[in-house]
Amino acid sequence: MNALAESVKSFLDSSPHFAEGFTLMVRYALPILSLLILSGAFLSLFTLPRGKEVFALLTLSDGSETFRINHLESLVGRSGTADIVIRDASVNRIHATISGNGNGDWTVYDIDSRQGTFVNGEEVVTSLPLHYGDTVTFGGVDAVFHEVEAEEETEVLLERRIVRPLPPWTLLLLLTVMQVMLCVSLCIAKNAEATPVILRVFVLYTLLMWTYFTVMRLCGVTGFELEIIAFYLTSICLSVTTSSKWNLLEKQLLAVPLGILLMLVIGRMLSNLDKIRRYYRWIMAAGALGLMACTLLLGSFKYGASNWIRIGGFSIQPSEPAKLCYVFAGAATLDRLFRRRNLGLFLLLSFVLILSLAKMNDFGTAAVFFVTFLVIAFLRSGDFATLLLMLGGAVSAGALVLVAKPYIWARFSTWRHATEYASSGGYQQARTLTAISSGGLLGTGPGGGFLKRVAASDTDLVFGIMCEELGLITAVFAVLCIIALSAFAIRSAMSCRSSFYMIAACSATTMLIFQTALNVFGCTDLLPLTGVTFPFVSNGGSSMLLSWGLLAFLKAADTRPGASFVYRRSYRDQRMRLGVPAKDPIEEDFEDTEYSEEQEEEEV
Repeated sequence: MNALAESVKSFLDSSPHFAEGFTLMVRYALPILSLLILSGAFLSLFTLPRGKEVFALLTLSDGSETFRINHLESLVGRSGTADIVIRDASVNRIHATISGNGNGDWTVYDIDSRQGTFVNGEEVVTSLPLHYGDTVTFGGVDAVFHEVEAEEETEVLLERRIVRPLPPWTLLLLLTVMQVMLCVSLCIAKNAEATPVILRVFVLYTLLMWTYFTVMRLCGVTGFELEIIAFYLTSICLSVTTSSKWNLLEKQLLAVPLGILLMLVIGRMLSNLDKIRRYYRWIMAAGALGLMACTLLLGSFKYGASNWIRIGGFSIQPSEPAKLCYVFAGAATLDRLFRRRNLGLFLLLSFVLILSLAKMNDFGTAAVFFVTFLVIAFLRSGDFATLLLMLGGAVSAGALVLVAKPYIWARFSTWRHATEYASSGGYQQARTLTAISSGGLLGTGPGGGFLKRVAASDTDLVFGIMCEELGLITAVFAVLCIIALSAFAIRSAMSCRSSFYMIAACSATTMLIFQTALNVFGCTDLLPLTGVTFPFVSNGGSSMLLSWGLLAFLKAADTRPGASFVYRRSYRDQRMRLGVPAKDPIEEDFEDTEYSEEQEEEEV
């Protein structure tokens, strides 16, 4: 690799006209490649229909109507927002909930209804087990709970199996071309000492990307749009890191396979709702508290906050993995959702975590936790009054913080006046705005900017360095990636099999979009600079691990067979049990993404 690096650098140094021409070509090619890559991924995400599972049926005793139960926690009531809407005056707007664990075990809960809920004549005081063939009475309405018939299950299965993502190979080739262009441009811009590191890192990163897609495809996965977006953003991260701190490039690369591994581990955990209910949520809550406690005891100051722990030659920010634990613990309400509208334990966990972050002076991360808390609290309770009360309390607490922490007030005093304080409190924002304007639409080229000399340019000001070196168009594409991930998660959440996946996907989305907003608006002086990273793009191993970990919650919310951590195995087992053929005429367009029956049987 060193010999190759020397040859490349020697050729580039001896051919200045080639170097200039190649850099110019990259400036124009990057927006075009970004458009092709992301338009393909976005179209596949948003044009394919969402497939829903059917777990059981509820038929009114007079046979007038049959309801499909598409969620493992289904609300029953008169309200149009209920999953099963029974238009009868004796039924409360939200009357009861039918809950299952995905293994055929069902429970019915009464939600303080006026006329009660009964199973085979026995009143549901708190909860009662529900079996196929039981008669459930909601107020004055009788309904029979029964299993899905094989014919209807087959029909639903065939409807779901035509929802196939587009093959990823063309987009992967375009991503590889983009990475080659970034690598050569950075070799041109950096010195001879950096060239071997740049070549080694980009070659290993491209091999990692292709290996991941190949292995997952052999394992039966067909939907890769979310990962393509993540690899695109990570490619930009490596470019930014090379430009600003190329000596940390190998450490940043190491965080990528660790992040992918973390995503797969979390995905494996998410596939078992029983274990989530019994063990994982408590382990994750304890993990979040333990990480905060370790940071309070062992944390060292960096950029004004004591939220870093040094281990050997590495620095980690425990608040980043704590975010993953917090999402997991906050969403895992399965056996109490709708039955107990009690946020006591979750409120206590949130209060301790946010207070710990305030103690560390990490108010940007505290804001991320608080906004995520509001989203989870609303999804769990649906109570606007409670949220308004909490929001009012947060505003009061924020005012006290401004009084108690004068340096934060000083940061607010320069907000929207960065150019007036360009040599003091507005130094970073003023330089960032200058860099954005100098980069224009196409940028100066990878490694060719001056913002990299400003402190935290590769983390807090990363949007500025993207605009300067890669151009405003590419930087806007990066922001659109986060927006697309969030929109996809919200769209998929409506057809999730469980409320856990819906709450987890929405809270993970909240973290992604809120962090991006704080980073972009902070470095452009539209909001005070908070020191929050841009997901997938900012330099830092902790941030990279968090970004890939949050992606697991989005993949779990995906309802397409072969594209989700949760649905792929159950879909394949269901198809084999029903004897549905591996292919049917309607799927001819997806021939290259299908297995043969022999391959499917071997895999099962």
